[in-house]
Amino acid sequence: MTPERRERTPRWTREHASRIERTDETVAPIIYPPREAVAPDVHGWDTWFLRERDGSIASIGGWRVIFSLTAPADLLPGKRHDVAEIRYFYSREGETWHDGGPVFEGETRGSRQWAGSALLDDGEVYVFYTASGRVGEADLTYEQRLAVGFGGTVEADDSGLDIEGPFEHEVLLEPDGERYEREEQYRGMIYTFRDPWFFEDPADGETYLLFEANTPVPEGEGVCEDPVWEEFNGSVGIARSPTGDPTDWELCDPLLEGICVNQELERPHVVVRDGRYYLFISSHDHTFAPGLEGPDGLYGFVADSLRGEYRPLNGSGLVLTNPANAPYQAYSWIAFPHREELLVSGFFNYYDLGGLTLDDVATLSPDEQLAKFGGTLAPTVRIAFDGDRTRITGTLSHGRIPLESEELPALPEERLSHREETRQGYGGY
Repeated sequence: MTPERRERTPRWTREHASRIERTDETVAPIIYPPREAVAPDVHGWDTWFLRERDGSIASIGGWRVIFSLTAPADLLPGKRHDVAEIRYFYSREGETWHDGGPVFEGETRGSRQWAGSALLDDGEVYVFYTASGRVGEADLTYEQRLAVGFGGTVEADDSGLDIEGPFEHEVLLEPDGERYEREEQYRGMIYTFRDPWFFEDPADGETYLLFEANTPVPEGEGVCEDPVWEEFNGSVGIARSPTGDPTDWELCDPLLEGICVNQELERPHVVVRDGRYYLFISSHDHTFAPGLEGPDGLYGFVADSLRGEYRPLNGSGLVLTNPANAPYQAYSWIAFPHREELLVSGFFNYYDLGGLTLDDVATLSPDEQLAKFGGTLAPTVRIAFDGDRTRITGTLSHGRIPLESEELPALPEERLSHREETRQGYGGY
C-alpha cells in the first residue's frame, strides 16, 4: 500500500490501544457449562446467522438458522481447524438448536472451511466462507481465499428445516499484494485473508464484503517506531459489488488498519444504528504488538458512514472481554442489534484452566484437553450502546438468538460489578 493511501485509511493506534483495561462495563460474567451441548458428537466454534440482505436474521416458516465451524468432538481442540467444516442448526425459539448436518456435500474450494457469513436472497442461500488450503493437497497449507457456495435452497415445515444443494462454489477474492498482503509477503505470526461478511449499506443500497486481512508493510520504510511492530499489521478489508450480485466483487482500500498495534482483526462486521456505523472485530491477547496489553475480546469502532473516520469505542476499542480469572472462556463474538440493545453471540471456549495458558493446555493429556474445551455456544451478552460508549448490562442463556420482534427479560436496575460476580460465582443465566 502506498504511503498516501495508508494515510487516508482510519487507524487503530497504539495510543488508543494503550488505554485498554478491564472495567465493570466491559467484563462479561463467568460462564458455566450448559446442561447439554447443541450437538454432542461435534464441537462447534465460530458461528454466524442466516441473514436477509438488510442484515436482519432470516425466519423461514418460523425457524431461524445458524452456521458453525465444527469438528468431531473426540478430536483434540487444538487440531479442529485442520478438519473444520460448516454445519447448520435451526431453532424455533432461538435457544434449542437442532443439528441439520454439514451444509456442503462433496468438494468445496479448500481442504477445509473456515468462518464466513450467510445470505438468504430471493429464496437462494449463499454461504460465504474462507477456503483454507487446496483440495487434494498432500500436506495442510494455510493459504486463505474468500469463497462462496451458492444455489442452495431452504425448505421448512412444522417438523423442521432443510438446506439442500447442489451448491456451486467459486473463489471470489484473493489478496492483491498491494492493499492486502499475500502469503509470501507476510513476516508476522499468522497470515490472514479470511472471514467474508456480507453487508448491504442502508444509506445507498450498495453491497459490500468485509474480511480480515493484513496490510503490506515494506521493510525499511519506518512505518512503525520500532521495526518489530511492523509484523503486527492487521486490517479490515472491504470489497464492493458493482452489480449487487453476491458473487461479483472488486477489492477496495481497507476500512481500518491496526498497523503497529495488532496482527489479527478477526471476523469484522458492521451494525448500523441511529445513522452511526459500528464496526466490530475479535482479537487475541497474543496478537497485540510488544508493549501493548489487550485481552481476548470484542473490539469496536464507530463512524458516521461506512467509509468514515472510525473512532475506538470506549476510548480504547474494548467492548467485551472475559474475566481475568477466566481469560479464554469465550471468543469469536458476533454483535447484532435488538431494538435499543446490542446483543453479542460467541462460543464457549476454554474454561476451568486454573491459571493455565493456552500453551500450557497443549501439554495436558488428551482427556484433560477435551475436558477443558467448551465447544458449544456461549451465553448471549446484552450491551447498551450510545454514541462512542458501550456497557455490558446482562446475559441471556447459551446460544440465545432472538428475533427483533421478541421481548427480552427486563434488565435488573443495577448490574453487579464484575468483581462481585466473580466472587459470588455468578453465571449470568
